[in-house]
Amino acid sequence: MTSFLIKAHENRAPSPWSGYQDCVFCRIIRDETPSIRVFENDMVIAILGKATHSSFPKLTSLAFLSSPADYAAAVGVAVTQVARALTQALDNTALNVVCNQEYAQAVPHVHYHVIPAPKFGNKQPPPSAADDTKLLTVKEMHQREYEGRTELDEEEGAILAEQIRSKL
Repeated sequence: MTSFLIKAHENRAPSPWSGYQDCVFCRIIRDETPSIRVFENDMVIAILGKATHSSFPKLTSLAFLSSPADYAAAVGVAVTQVARALTQALDNTALNVVCNQEYAQAVPHVHYHVIPAPKFGNKQPPPSAADDTKLLTVKEMHQREYEGRTELDEEEGAILAEQIRSKL
């Protein structure tokens, strides 16, 4: 999945973000934008998005490398706790944890995405007999993962958020 996102950002010039204080995460921190918060303390917020969860510091930092150590540590702890609760709520330990810095970064605020891998079950056609006899290439594996992702509607999001909170 990540490779598809990164591919879309090839040849993108580094962003000239500096002193930026009005991104969507800053507005969430100030309660100006609604969000489904699954975890919050004095340093970190974790929200549930349509297909992922994001954790980010309450202090605006544009890049992972410029994050103060105490905030970076607090985000790391929150990512671990919320990812663990998410995997328990979904009964699926497969996931990606992503932190972009300039390259493929769409929001000028350091943040981590925890993206659960899809369970193919009934939503995907069963693999053909030919698939059983050959290993998938990395590209084929990523393509299947990407195509298997679904977005949560509002009701599903509220239910999953409650399940995550109950595991924290």
